[in-house]
Amino acid sequence: MRKLVLFMHVSLDGYASDSNGGLGWIPYNEEFEKYAEEVVAEVGSPVYGRTTYQMMESYWPTVLDDPNESTHSLEHARWVQDVKKIVISSTMDKAEWNNTMLIKDNIAEEIKALKEQPGKNLVIFGSPGAAKTLLELGLIDEFLLTICPVVLGSGKSAFDGAEKIRLKLLSSRTFNSGIIATRYAVEK
Repeated sequence: MRKLVLFMHVSLDGYASDSNGGLGWIPYNEEFEKYAEEVVAEVGSPVYGRTTYQMMESYWPTVLDDPNESTHSLEHARWVQDVKKIVISSTMDKAEWNNTMLIKDNIAEEIKALKEQPGKNLVIFGSPGAAKTLLELGLIDEFLLTICPVVLGSGKSAFDGAEKIRLKLLSSRTFNSGIIATRYAVEK
């Protein structure tokens, strides 16, 4: 059975984006890029909320047409173009990006059915709104959090109002940038 894993960058005070929805506070460098590649290697299907999905849909296809893009960006753009993507949104009518499944309602049943299929894990990329919904439904099996060395003071969090969830540390890793990557299993 596949797991549903939440992969999210968070500030030290628990925000997934700043008050303007920005991510410029994440210290992204070559070392962290390699880590992100390791994470992507375990993904069977990325899961997005509407906002993250639309951001990805508007950006990654353009990379395929840019001959000046790095090899890493081109490889990721090809992967994300072809992989089966899942978007959770009650407000979207359709998802037109190649190979995308839209889940509008019956979220718990749809995700449970996807988890029962063979293959690599379902991984939520950021998407704090969708993550919050999936947390409330008790569907997330693991948290893969990169804790960035910054205090934002405000922003958007997937954990606001969440019920207590007990976690078991599976691994942790520290990067030269000060990022700490942690992986937790949900204790059931």
